[in-house]
Amino acid sequence: MDNEILVNITPQETRVAVLEQGVTQELHVERANCCGIVGNIYNGRVSRVLPGMQSAFIDIGLERAAFLHVADIWESSHTSESTKPIEKLLFEGNSILVQVIKDAIGMKGARLSTQISLAGRMLVYLPQESHIGISQRIEDDEEREILRQKLQHVLRDEETGGYIIRTMAEAADENDLRADIEYLHKLWHDIQETALTVAEPVLLYQDLDLSHRVLRDFANENTSSIQIDSRENFQRLATFARSYMPNMIDRITLYTGERPLFDLYGVEDEIQKSLAKRVNLKSGGYLIIDQTEALTTMDVNTGGFIGVRNFDDTIFKTNLEAAQVIARQLRLRNIGGIIIVDFIDMDSEEHKNAVLKEFKKTLSKDRTRMTVNGFSTLGLVEMTRKRMRESLSHILCEACPTCGGRGEVRTAQTICYEILRELLRESRQFNANEFRILASQQVVDLFLDEESQSLAQLGDFIAKPISLQVEESYTQEQYDVIIM
Repeated sequence: MDNEILVNITPQETRVAVLEQGVTQELHVERANCCGIVGNIYNGRVSRVLPGMQSAFIDIGLERAAFLHVADIWESSHTSESTKPIEKLLFEGNSILVQVIKDAIGMKGARLSTQISLAGRMLVYLPQESHIGISQRIEDDEEREILRQKLQHVLRDEETGGYIIRTMAEAADENDLRADIEYLHKLWHDIQETALTVAEPVLLYQDLDLSHRVLRDFANENTSSIQIDSRENFQRLATFARSYMPNMIDRITLYTGERPLFDLYGVEDEIQKSLAKRVNLKSGGYLIIDQTEALTTMDVNTGGFIGVRNFDDTIFKTNLEAAQVIARQLRLRNIGGIIIVDFIDMDSEEHKNAVLKEFKKTLSKDRTRMTVNGFSTLGLVEMTRKRMRESLSHILCEACPTCGGRGEVRTAQTICYEILRELLRESRQFNANEFRILASQQVVDLFLDEESQSLAQLGDFIAKPISLQVEESYTQEQYDVIIM
């Protein structure tokens, strides 16, 4: 399926949209003040070893220490020391070469691995390994064997390290593979040289920025065009492509139209829609997507879709459409971690199998690794999607200052009753002449109307005058009781 890539660049932010048949399928955002660090290699220092968690905190020079689990220590799974606990492998103050495999998310620091991998256009180089692997997306056995033999023919006997052949290599010749190998070997040599000459913690290698990763990770033989709206970055990308991906040069174009690039293709509207909890289906049904720190839930509803034949058929068609939309929303919003999908209950096993098959088929377009289980006894589909970077909503949004991220606020009536209890508490503790309530307009209005009798009764009970004052800057949950 042909795709188009749009790159919108400003000094503060780079945004990339991947379109298939004119519909936005993926959105990526990278900001100058908080770029992702996945793929970066550091010479770090062990700051703390936690035997109880079989983990360690590594200082890599960031505000928050990064996290290394024993399972991500290359030596522990590839040598005779595999049975050793982490406290026998790492010691506080040790220098250690690590690579970031997951960005810091929420309150969690970045996750690290000591198994280094360097991505090129055609290959991923694994300096500590010795085997040749092939991307699972290349499914044809004959094609896999041809690629393996082609790479083995290019490799010299004295060369060390392992490789993973990427999908981009399907149309590559031996010269392309040899150029990739030389580039990756030089890169690894430079990293090792630098590690010997600088004190930890220090950054040794920084992965490509988002605009360059477009060519390395997103563009392929099905990419019809890559449009960039920045002349400077267009020239940089063209230079990069000329050196590493000459077959892509003709597809990179500079967008010079007056209308903003993302507006022209409707991407701005898709960004707004991707931040909403509700996603409407064409049939009249809808999804409710609820992201939490622990997991993401997706609930399918028929909504206004009444079907044309019978209720079972209506449910089946809604679930089939939802399966396609959910797969797209996962890519679009970059949702990772544990995901629970609550399709509408189906009695027919045939319908369940058809929906699950359609779901997995649509998910196969996603580059991110995932696992999908069948329907559970409760009728839920459980799945995981590898989380490497923050989701789109976590990049673009923050917790509501009014509700603190709960998604709801206490009612004005609840706040009124809280204030009445606070007044009673304060009257018993202090001998005041008067009490003044500072609150939002909604709360004060309620005290002047429905709750006026309650306020008057309390004033009589404590034998003190009570006055009201509206504070325009207060949210509904904020208030103060002033002793006068």
